Amino acid sequence: MPISTPQEIIEDIRLGKMVILMDDEDRENEGDLIMAAEHITPEAINFMATHGRGLICLTMTKERCETLGLPPMVQDNNAQYTTNFTVSIEAAEGVTTGISAADRARTVQAAVAKDAKAADLVQPGHIFPLAAQDGGVLTRAGHTEAGCDLAKLAGLEPASVIVEILNDDGTMLVAQILKYLPRSMTSN
Repeated sequence: MPISTPQEIIEDIRLGKMVILMDDEDRENEGDLIMAAEHITPEAINFMATHGRGLICLTMTKERCETLGLPPMVQDNNAQYTTNFTVSIEAAEGVTTGISAADRARTVQAAVAKDAKAADLVQPGHIFPLAAQDGGVLTRAGHTEAGCDLAKLAGLEPASVIVEILNDDGTMLVAQILKYLPRSMTSN
């Protein structure tokens, strides 16, 4: 799979396409599927669940998380990469059990709507928000911050849906192997 330029990635994000973003081999050494949250569909969620296989998360700014009343999952984050999970969420209306691709897409849409408020969501749920560090990838070089930064650079709400890519056997698909994925690994 060819490596895209930053401008090509931003344009793909703007157009509602899913991209694969790899982090540094000295960090997590993994790839995530990333899509701007405001473009999310049930089909995209299903693709992420089927082909990504990791935990589907919603990256948002700290400000958006505060507006939605989403506290951190833990008060003392001592995880290796200090990923800022908040409490999990579900849309307050328009969902059934919450786990279907349609329900998860609806939850993302509710959380990133321009007029979204805390009452639009309930906790716990089947979407896992991540609060990006202020300053984006310049302060923390994580997929969380990259998801927000890419959406913002594309002129969209600074929020993305991300999922780690796992091998068929459940192990992490590392950066060296990601280079050889076929173009068919994209949903568009």
